Order: sequence, then C-alpha cells, then structure tokens
Amino acid sequence: MRATLLLGLIGLAALAQSRPGAAQSAYDYPWCAIHADRSGAQSCYYVSYPQCMATLRGIGGTCIRSPYYRGTVRDIPRGGRRPRYD
Repeated sequence: MRATLLLGLIGLAALAQSRPGAAQSAYDYPWCAIHADRSGAQSCYYVSYPQCMATLRGIGGTCIRSPYYRGTVRDIPRGGRRPRYD
C-alpha cells in the first residue's frame, strides 16, 4: 500500500513538472517552399532561404517569403539589400 502511494506521488510530481509543447504552424516560419511537381504543394516550415533551397535542391521548386508569417522584419545594413525576416 505504501509503495503504491509513493509511486503515485512520484508520478504526480513528474506530471506537475512537465509543460505542454507549443504546436508549430506556418505562421511561425518566414520561408515557404513551392514544389515543382504537378501538385504545386506549398510548405512553410523554413527558418532561412538557404535552408529552403537546400530542401528543394534535386527535386525542383522555388522558395518564397511566407504570406502567413507574422514575425518582424529585420534590416541588415549590407550594401542596400532588402530587409529579411527574423
């Protein structure tokens, strides 16, 4: 009886220490891949343009800025380049 109670308390303490994870969505990422196959599938789960292009290398497609991204735009002071997403 005592062991069951102790095990239950340990399990309850472990559960109390855990935190729920945040779900990821297309709103969290600034770059989208548009696949070159007939489907034209769009996946917006890339944090940088090079990451997006590396995924599409060999299978074809293009990368665009996400129309769903709600983050901030960061200016990079390098020779007048366009601002990029954080």
